[in-house]
This record gives sequence, structure tokens and C-alpha cells, in this order.
Amino acid sequence: MRRILVVGGGYAGFYTAWRLEKKLRRGEAEVVLVDPRPYMTYQPFLPEVVAGSVEARHAAVSLRRNLRRTKVVSGMVVNIAHADRTVTIRPAQGPDYTMTYDVIAVTAGAVTRTFDVPGVADRAIGMKHVEEAVAIRDRLFTAFDEAAGLEPGQLRRKLLTVTFVGGGFSGVEGFAELLSSARALLKKYPELSESDLAFHLVEATPRILPEVSDKPGEWVVNLLEKRGAQVHLNTTMKSADDGHVVLSDGSEFDSELIVWTAGNAATRLLQNHSDLPHNQRGMVQVRADLRIGTDAEVIEDAWAAGDDAAVPDLTSSIPGAYTVPNAQNAVRQGKLLAKNLLRSLRGREPKKYEHHSLGVIATLGLGSGIFQYKRLVIKGVLAWLMHRGYHVLAVPTWDRKVRVLAIWLAAFFYGRDIVSLASVQSPREAFEAEAKARSLSASRPG
Repeated sequence: MRRILVVGGGYAGFYTAWRLEKKLRRGEAEVVLVDPRPYMTYQPFLPEVVAGSVEARHAAVSLRRNLRRTKVVSGMVVNIAHADRTVTIRPAQGPDYTMTYDVIAVTAGAVTRTFDVPGVADRAIGMKHVEEAVAIRDRLFTAFDEAAGLEPGQLRRKLLTVTFVGGGFSGVEGFAELLSSARALLKKYPELSESDLAFHLVEATPRILPEVSDKPGEWVVNLLEKRGAQVHLNTTMKSADDGHVVLSDGSEFDSELIVWTAGNAATRLLQNHSDLPHNQRGMVQVRADLRIGTDAEVIEDAWAAGDDAAVPDLTSSIPGAYTVPNAQNAVRQGKLLAKNLLRSLRGREPKKYEHHSLGVIATLGLGSGIFQYKRLVIKGVLAWLMHRGYHVLAVPTWDRKVRVLAIWLAAFFYGRDIVSLASVQSPREAFEAEAKARSLSASRPG
């Protein structure tokens, strides 16, 4: 039996394996999916996880629960030797080992693009994974508890200062949702006021949300500024040592929470640890039919899709354009990749990927959003309802749809959950402190 190896369990990988196991005939092929995480992250829900509007587990779709005929391997592919049809897998425990395959589908996704900015590696948090979204939420909620016990001053101001770097959809949605949540939190903390809050959004280009046109982007900036945020356009972060932020526009301030959402980069696997062809950005070179290679040459039994794949955009008027690395494309590429793998196994020609955008939509806090499809722009409550409606339909499995709807309904009547569980990140701290205190007490004479 042929083995189809899917590298990565994100959007493209999950949908590839999900569709394959539904359509493969018995004994036709074995599907193996390798990913270090046991779940697929539904990234459009991460801003709402940050704000406490969606429970963290509801933004994660279990691989083993839903991929019932796929062999799920917990580990990270650290090397691809396609000439030998082998990969090297690094498990969480134990030594590296190799696995052979007949057909490979590379859907490893992208990583957060970082720059060599002093202090960022030590202080910042990304926003690509559920764990990061939970950490952002808990740090802000904990900061409110700590700030409420302090007199007005520099330390209180630092605790309640939030900085987001990156004005794309991920950054703007996370920033707007967290700002909305923070303003709502003030009602529970009479010791604090709006003047204690400081939210900074830093974007290196002249505008935010590059997927929408100029005027809707300006409307979003005005909305954020009306809520008290400061939007720094044409600005970069120069340093963030010990939380002291220095921006290229001359601004300086202390910030306890720094979130880095400044774009995506290809994984090092494809650039440095693979014999598959890649472009200058490190993305694997893909044909329009999702086979790895170029129009002139095809790499046999090698396919790719998602954020790590340079897929030609057949709908673009720009020569050499690639599809945008977003959820819309990753999901649809994953579905087509499964179909094309089946067509290839059965001796038929694969189909080309061609998808016309359904528009872009963003949540900007409770009751506010923006949607644009070509020249049609919808703002405010209607766009926010459209956002929720679209994503509750789009999140895979009825289990997740029902759970998300239930928590949204509860939040409508009772508000967001504002409990911080930051101590979960160091669960032994209280136990160790008590054990140390007892040890010291027992060692004292008399």
C-alpha cells in the first residue's frame, strides 16, 4: 500500500488528510500526518481567545479525534530527503528517526517573521498559536489585578501599556479585541480609569489592513483612535529592552505586554533541510496544480499547499503573483490537494487551483467589524455579525460549532470571562514555595 505523508497539521494539512481519508478506497493508500501539536488551530478565533470571547480549546480542532483513519505522528519533520523518499522526525521525547513514504504533501505552514530588534526575543509574544493567545489574555488580566493595588505612577502605567507590532489582519484584530476587552474590564476595577490604559499599534507602512482599500483602512484607524489607542504608521520598533519601547518616530514608553504580528516567514525546514526546490523567500516552489516544481519541471510524488507554498495566483492580473497566505486559500488548497492526490493515484490529470476571493472580514471588538468585497464595504455591527456567522460555519466539525455558539450565547447574557489563569504557566510555583518555607522552618533551631 502506498504511503501519503502529510507534513503539518494546520489548515492545508488537516483538510488534505480529512478529505483523503473520506475518499480513499480501502487498501488504496495509507495517510500519515506529522505535526508537533495534537490539534489544528483555527486562527480566525485567536483574536477572540485573546479577548476572552472564545474558550481556548474551542479554537483547537483535535487531529486524532477527527482524523480517524489517518495515522497521526506527534513530532516535527526536521529533514526531507525526497530523492530517497524519507523524512527525519524529531519527537517530543526520544531520538530522531526516519520514516519512508511514497508521496509527500508539504503543508508545514509559516512561522512568525521576526527581526533583530533588541529586546523583542526576550519580551514579545507571537499570535499564531492558541498558547500565545491565552498568554496574551492572561497577562493583560493579571496586569489589571496588579495595577489595581498600586498608586498612580510609572509602574501602574507600564502594567497597563500594550504594544502590538504589525498592522495586518492578525495584528489589527488582536489589538482591537484586546482593547475592547480592556475598556470593558475597567468597569470591574473602580481603582483604575481610561487614563491608565495605553494601547500602541506599530506599523512600518503608511497604512494598516493592506487587504482592504484606503478609506476602510482609514476608518479602522479612526475607530481605534476614538477608543484611545495610538496608531503609529510609517514606524518601526527600534528596541524593547526590559519593556522600554523605542520607536522610529521618536516615541518612548514602557510596555509590559508586547505582541509581535509583523508578518509570516517560511519555515527553516524548506530553506535549509530539504532537497525540494524553493524560491528566494524560502517557500517551496509549486505549480498551479499544487505539484512541486515549475512549468518546465515537475518533482514526481511531491505536492504542497498553504502558507509555505508559492502557489501561482491565476486570478491576479500581476505577472508572477502568488496566492495570499490566508485561511481562505489554505483551506481550499488543502481540499484541492486531496482531490488532486486522488486523481494522480487513479491515473488522471490534477486540476489547477483558481480561487476568486470572497472578500475580507475582520472583527474589531464586541459589536464592531469591517467587511469588504470589491467596492462593497460594510462596517459596524452588521459586519461583526457577518464575521461571527461566517466563522461559526467555517470552523470544522459540529462539535466546535456548537461549543463556540454556546460560549457566545453565554457571553451575550453574562459578559466575557475575566478570570486570569496565568499561574497555569508555572503550576509548581505555589507547591515549591510552600515546600521551601517548610524546609526553612524545620531547619531553624528551637
